[in-house]
Amino acid sequence: MDLPAFRALLTAIGQEAIQAAMALEPREADFLTHFTILSRQFPVELARSALTIAILRREAAGKFPFAERMYLTRESLEQSTPYEVSSYRAERYRSFQELADLGCSVGGDTLALASVAPCVGLDIDLLRLNMARANLDAIGLGARCSFVQADLEKPLPISPNSGTALFFDPARRSAGRRAYSVSRYRPPLDIVNKWLPHFPAIGVKISPGVKLEEVSAYNAELDFISLRGELKEAVLWFGPLKTARRRATLLPGEHSMVCESEPDLPLAEPGAYLYEPDPAVLRAGMVRCLGQELGAAQLDPEIAYLTAVNKRPTPFARVWAVADWFPFGLKRLRAYLRENNIGQIVVKKRGSPLQPEALIHDLRLKGEKERVIFLTQLRGRPIVIVCFP
Repeated sequence: MDLPAFRALLTAIGQEAIQAAMALEPREADFLTHFTILSRQFPVELARSALTIAILRREAAGKFPFAERMYLTRESLEQSTPYEVSSYRAERYRSFQELADLGCSVGGDTLALASVAPCVGLDIDLLRLNMARANLDAIGLGARCSFVQADLEKPLPISPNSGTALFFDPARRSAGRRAYSVSRYRPPLDIVNKWLPHFPAIGVKISPGVKLEEVSAYNAELDFISLRGELKEAVLWFGPLKTARRRATLLPGEHSMVCESEPDLPLAEPGAYLYEPDPAVLRAGMVRCLGQELGAAQLDPEIAYLTAVNKRPTPFARVWAVADWFPFGLKRLRAYLRENNIGQIVVKKRGSPLQPEALIHDLRLKGEKERVIFLTQLRGRPIVIVCFP
């Protein structure tokens, strides 16, 4: 979709075409069928654009509570942050008088930022800037935000101000390929060094899989964020936005863990309970901090499972009741499952080379009971832990 095609959607007939497309509850797989229907009523290009927006709105419903009013491109939707995460981030900016969203795209993050302070969105893509403007208007926040076309690798077109904070979302894909190194972001991450003398308060969205050694030199808080148990992103918080060295944040509910240095934990055989830490805790390197809070031990110094005799509820880990455990052996595991009438299993693993699907096939399961099987290590030796579902 180009800019003229998008602007046509904002006309009265364009809005009518979008509503007609949304009424079809379209999916990408049925594009041709629905396009044929719409093109009988509307101009071909308008029908195509309206159908594209209707499909993306349906797909965006899991990320945005107001998706049915938004304008998106396929790439911008795939790269956008769920609104719950954006809202969590925006709260850290609440004390500032003005915000700038650098690389604002279609305004997914701008929506959350503008709800806490007046905001300016900057992006080099004129189509996305126009979509961002329409999205802010649709949600009733248009008066709180302006948009400027800008190349972020050139001097920022905003005046330094102690009451202004920046949020920077660099592009992490080029020609459809994901950039894994922060040096290959567009602009690269080190551009913040040019901004910090003028804008000390900066938050930067980065990949949750970032190599820690690439960001260790930055004087910033590294915040790993998960949503409903799925790791979503990491954020670097600079200057007055920094509150710790490293943080694990779990949403919804904003459960947060800070750990400046990890304690030593004892090693122990599996006890009555097995804890599987949230991925944000894992990436933040806080497994042993969590273990200390839970009064738990590790099975192995290199494995991120925790075990304890007593159960302590925590939002930072899933907890499983242990039914049994023993050294791993395929024949022994198969015999155990058959003897205990276990025919349905979920296989989880850490520190095991085995593939769960292949293992389930080789076990040739029969039985009515369900269990969760953990393939892991105990002091370097492969074991299997059988847990209740």
